[in-house]
Amino acid sequence: MRDLELALKAAADPTRTRILKLLQSGGLCVCQVQVVLGLAPSTVSKHLTVLKIAGLVTDQRNGKWIEYAVATEAQNPYVKPILALLRGPLDHDPMIVADRRRLREVTKIPLTEICETAPRKTRSTVARRHRNAS
Repeated sequence: MRDLELALKAAADPTRTRILKLLQSGGLCVCQVQVVLGLAPSTVSKHLTVLKIAGLVTDQRNGKWIEYAVATEAQNPYVKPILALLRGPLDHDPMIVADRRRLREVTKIPLTEICETAPRKTRSTVARRHRNAS
């Protein structure tokens, strides 16, 4: 019962649902998620920690960064059905559509530009500046 509660509570939060929808496109670094959602790094990290504890996401070091991805092998038996539930129904939600549009722009920016050179408070301006330069 505890595993079910963890997974449901983690997926029920709107911000964490948005993160899960972003991760359906592939693995992302905290900085990328932060730029797309416009949240502070600590906020994104806390949400990712909750998702990881629930077994909905995994993390893996990729050079200097930690990449988060939707879990494929789940210890929690409720993870697969919950992730399956999120796969299609929200795809046309205006917020999810906007997030995916921003994600396409953000993934064009090198991680070094997003995560290392930009001050934490101005990462969203890095995305805007890059978009305007294109």
